[in-house]
Amino acid sequence: MQKLTRPKEIIHQRNRRLKLVSLAIVLVCLGFFGYWWSVNRGWVATDDAFVMGHLITLKAQTEGTVVAILAENTQHVQKGDILIRLDGTHTEIALQQSEAELGEAVRHIVSLTAKIDSLKQRILSKEAALSQVRHDLGRFKTAAHDGAVSEQQVQNTQDKIRELEAMIREIQAEKTGIEAQVAGAAIENNPAVEKAKSRVRNAFLNYQRRNVIAPVSGYIAKRKTQIGDNVKAGAPLLAIVPLDDLWIDANFLETQIAGIRPGQVADIRVDAYGDELIYHGKVEGITPGTGSTFALLPTDNATGNFIHVAERVQVRIGLDPQELKDNPLQPGLSTVTRINISDAGKPLLSSTVSVDGDTYRTGIYENELDGVEQRIQQIIASNKR
Repeated sequence: MQKLTRPKEIIHQRNRRLKLVSLAIVLVCLGFFGYWWSVNRGWVATDDAFVMGHLITLKAQTEGTVVAILAENTQHVQKGDILIRLDGTHTEIALQQSEAELGEAVRHIVSLTAKIDSLKQRILSKEAALSQVRHDLGRFKTAAHDGAVSEQQVQNTQDKIRELEAMIREIQAEKTGIEAQVAGAAIENNPAVEKAKSRVRNAFLNYQRRNVIAPVSGYIAKRKTQIGDNVKAGAPLLAIVPLDDLWIDANFLETQIAGIRPGQVADIRVDAYGDELIYHGKVEGITPGTGSTFALLPTDNATGNFIHVAERVQVRIGLDPQELKDNPLQPGLSTVTRINISDAGKPLLSSTVSVDGDTYRTGIYENELDGVEQRIQQIIASNKR
């Protein structure tokens, strides 16, 4: 016969099992608390964090037809590389027209200068004639007392004097008007010539910009244009993404933000690489407003029913350049980011963001007018003769 278990033994076994389960639960809780104490104490974390970078959109700066595409998506380009060529027919015609207008302006000033000399000679001629008529008038008046000259002849001579004086004033006024256009400056610096020179520079600049040049080094993305497309000034063509200047935009709840300060260290785990790879960064600054404040349609809690929702504040975290070089990232990747708030950091409103990198300035447009002044001087010299 099977031996029956006595009730006391059953109760004893159940109590022993309950003690073992309770001990296991206590050990798990202690282990979790110990892990939190050693790893997560003094840290705040969020999974609402993303890799961000500069997305530099290149647009056509002049009108033209695309005749060559020299860079494709995913390719790396260097600053100063030509990415797209436009035919430049319209800009070349505009440049030729502006150069012709400059030559015409120079010739017009030369013509006006010559006309001033002509008017001076006319004035001298009229003044000589006036002097002669005045002498005649004096003789006629003397002879009129003796009856040798009629009163009509004296009157005619006086009218002739007034006519010559009016002609001299008219010529002098014309000369003054022309002098106002050409006097006080050399032909090269005449206002009309300067205006024509500006049109040449503008047309030359548009002609130079038929080549779309990379302002920074980076990777090509979002190429939209195709061979044969007729593009207008301002049309987007492609984008350049410099992958050596990235950061993290982490959105923390307003209940987490109190202890965050610029200068504090951060650990970043990127979903694309898993938990094994950790990037290290530093808080560079805190956005001066919640996300809803900068939304396209900000919320208006003064109307309707109000539901309290915890707002989020964006924190910018800089990444280690060497880590980025060893394990490249792309803007838009999701991350889990945590910040060590046990460090005092810097004042809340300070910022360590630097704008000294190549993505904040470029010099490729500084020499676009090279050669135009020589062309202008050649045009002026050839039309001054």
